[in-house]
Amino acid sequence: MPTTTAGITPRVDSARLTALAARVHAADPDDCQDVTNAMTGEVRHRHQGDEAVPAIEYSGDMGSLVSQKQLDTVTRHVDDAVAKGATVLAGGKARPDLGPYFYEPTILADVDETMEAYAHETFGPLVSLYRVADEEEAIAKSNDSEYGLNFSIWTSDESRGYRVAAQLEAGTVNVNDAYAAAWGSMDAPMGGMKASGLGRRHGEHGILKYTESQTIAIERLIPVGAPDGMNPKTYARIASHALRLAKRLPGVK
Repeated sequence: MPTTTAGITPRVDSARLTALAARVHAADPDDCQDVTNAMTGEVRHRHQGDEAVPAIEYSGDMGSLVSQKQLDTVTRHVDDAVAKGATVLAGGKARPDLGPYFYEPTILADVDETMEAYAHETFGPLVSLYRVADEEEAIAKSNDSEYGLNFSIWTSDESRGYRVAAQLEAGTVNVNDAYAAAWGSMDAPMGGMKASGLGRRHGEHGILKYTESQTIAIERLIPVGAPDGMNPKTYARIASHALRLAKRLPGVK
């Protein structure tokens, strides 16, 4: 099985969730086609409902986008990529027959840095697939973004997945899961790196962000500065000797 890194997640979600699919890199070239076929088949079978009962009624696998603005963004990113040479493997068009803001879950191949979908947040049902030569290139390309919210790694080698995860620049990384494992770990911090946000929620980090740190210092025994009338050189020698002795005392740092 190949090791696949997904920038953000390898699922395709609609609307404005906090973790959305942006890129998927397959690190073993010989298995790239298998990954492509599996994802394409999965996305093509995503049900958005029909004219009688669209997914807005909770009957489908994927629902509507949240606004005309978001639909315009998705449409612009897909159309721009296709115009510049990208290939549509699944989806690729709006579905006004289902509702005003529906867009098909879409997979693109052959996306490059000249296209809006390459490095900009779409926040819609769009994912791009990339072939890479090896694991190192997959990591480098995954980190080649100003965003770093969530990554997902899919592999049959869990230790390899952990090793790769530690090299990815994101607030959370899931191995063989999209994002629920990290999100559901309530004692673990959740948040983004780079332009994906500051601070953390969940765990002690999520509580501490609502507090203000304060330092109160009281001098004991030896003052920070030389006492009045004492030669600074003499004080420095005494203070250094005292600190060395203090380090030997239990409980003193």
